[in-house]
Amino acid sequence: MDRELALEVVRVTEMAALASAEWLGRGKKNEADGAATSAMRAMFDTIAMRGTVVIGEGELDEAPMLYIGEPVGNQAIESPEVDVAVDPLEGTTIVAKGHGNAMSVVALGDRGTLLHAPDMYMMKLVVGPRAKGTVSLDDSIETLIDKVAKANNKRIQDVTVIIQERDRHQHIIDAVREKGARVKLFGDGDVGAAIAACLPSTGIDLFIGIGGAPEGVISAAAIKCLGGEMLAQLKPQNEAERERCVRMGIADPDQVFTLDDLVRGDDAIFAATGVSDGELLQGVRYLGDDTVETHSLVMRAKTKTVRFIRALHNLENKPNLTWK
Repeated sequence: MDRELALEVVRVTEMAALASAEWLGRGKKNEADGAATSAMRAMFDTIAMRGTVVIGEGELDEAPMLYIGEPVGNQAIESPEVDVAVDPLEGTTIVAKGHGNAMSVVALGDRGTLLHAPDMYMMKLVVGPRAKGTVSLDDSIETLIDKVAKANNKRIQDVTVIIQERDRHQHIIDAVREKGARVKLFGDGDVGAAIAACLPSTGIDLFIGIGGAPEGVISAAAIKCLGGEMLAQLKPQNEAERERCVRMGIADPDQVFTLDDLVRGDDAIFAATGVSDGELLQGVRYLGDDTVETHSLVMRAKTKTVRFIRALHNLENKPNLTWK
């Protein structure tokens, strides 16, 4: 992929974040998601790439735009061919309620490199670079804590495990606390939580839990950029979901996916812009005089470059923001 795509694609997440932030705290999650999706789709047309959505808002009959299989980018013959995974607004309920950790995210890979994950549950385990190569999905949570403590040179009581606050995870939460490690709970937005496990500055050592498979692939692109490790396994809830896995090219729905299965090759690009304040990014800030500030993260796996970008936008010059 062209390195210029890393800086171009962050314009896409910025636009989606600006559009959805207008709905922050207004109790209307569908309107927030629709605004993010429309703005992101419009901005994609300005990017020099021949992109195909492989993780998106749904199938063609489920979503009017950013559906799986939709071409995005300027589609010029000289532009690079890429897979595109999007979540225009990760955390629709978060935005509706005015809570933190909502983001707009995009991941890119060379054509054919991003797993076409079905929209179902996936078990996910993420550790940072120091613990890479030491963990397994077969490990108990107690063993995982021992391993990351050793890799990160921490006492057990200083290890922090980030887990989504759901009934299905209560046994893991209880086991972490019984072991003597810390639990950090989050509500929605597991892409940001997975990334946090790979950044030493967050103090988070391990991410574990069951969440959406499409979000897992997007997370994997970011984790590849950060040099961490991710292991995953689909969790189909019935025979129809197992059959869907096979139709989408996953012959063994029970296989354990490594990071290189989720994102093949040595390159990927990940970009995110904060909508509301969170662990990784500050949210959209309205400064007056039609000036708005955004905070974004953009990374590339091939170079392991990680950029944090603070941008000031003048709303009068943003034609893709239809609510102005």
